[in-house]
Amino acid sequence: MKKILGITTLLVLVCVITAAVNQNFLGAYNVGNVVKWTSLFAILGIGAAFVIITGGIDLSIGSVVGLVGTLLPWLLVKKGWSVPVALGAGVSLSVLIGLFHGVLITKVRLQPFVVTLCGLLMYRGIARTLTHDQDQGFEGKFDSLRWLATGRVQLPNDYWLPIPFFIMIGIAIVAAIFLNKTVWGRHLLALGRNEDAARYSGIRTDRMIILAYVLCAFLSGLGGILFALELNTVQPAGHGNFYELYAIAAAVLGGCSLRGGEGSILGVLIGAAVMRVLSNSIGVLGQASQMEFAIIGVVILLGVTADELLRRRRKV
Repeated sequence: MKKILGITTLLVLVCVITAAVNQNFLGAYNVGNVVKWTSLFAILGIGAAFVIITGGIDLSIGSVVGLVGTLLPWLLVKKGWSVPVALGAGVSLSVLIGLFHGVLITKVRLQPFVVTLCGLLMYRGIARTLTHDQDQGFEGKFDSLRWLATGRVQLPNDYWLPIPFFIMIGIAIVAAIFLNKTVWGRHLLALGRNEDAARYSGIRTDRMIILAYVLCAFLSGLGGILFALELNTVQPAGHGNFYELYAIAAAVLGGCSLRGGEGSILGVLIGAAVMRVLSNSIGVLGQASQMEFAIIGVVILLGVTADELLRRRRKV
């Protein structure tokens, strides 16, 4: 709770300072835009949180986003697949990718860093090869499907909430219940704290690790679909680039320890909000957009440093 309180204070502080410098920050369009992109990246952050809680890491999130996001318009427009079949193919592919990662990590005993780094390269290459590195778009069709990413609920004074916000809230509620109110969630946390102790206590650690990577890949694929629907045109070489950094940063900033065993879904949502508000503030204040990557690096460094200092204090 101290971590959540701290990150919430940071979020409020950044909003207040930016709003004081530029009143456009609190404009209806800008607020709705920030909420939309926060929601999309929070979905990826929740997936990353499950893996980080087990003490693992997934560097392939951005490439899964790119692969699934590229395949959706390619299957719908170029191959003429129906919407349900194309969506089912994207989701199924995401689950299979997560299963592939989990099996290599648990059965072959490869390091998560190596497995997901290879995945980062492979899935990007597959997306570019299948589409011959050509941009993929919906060609003005499938407006009802695109509503999932572009739709909005109007509020008073021209303010609005995007549909991805409600999708994110639904996923967050299910994820929080799973992590905090079910035996599987407790097993994930126990596994992250001490894998050997969890195994000796009867927890099927291999299954839990596989489950974590399946959930992460599934949410990455879902995010890839929503990002593609929002952007309308997808570039196989660039769609989802560095999104794994946003997801990991949101999870770490939200209280997930890279050592494993700690994490909060609410914290991840707030962490994602901080990342997007900081990014938006850079643009609103007229600063160079390249600073965004520097901020991500600083955020991750501060999160890891704070985690280490808190760990040492507990031992004293």
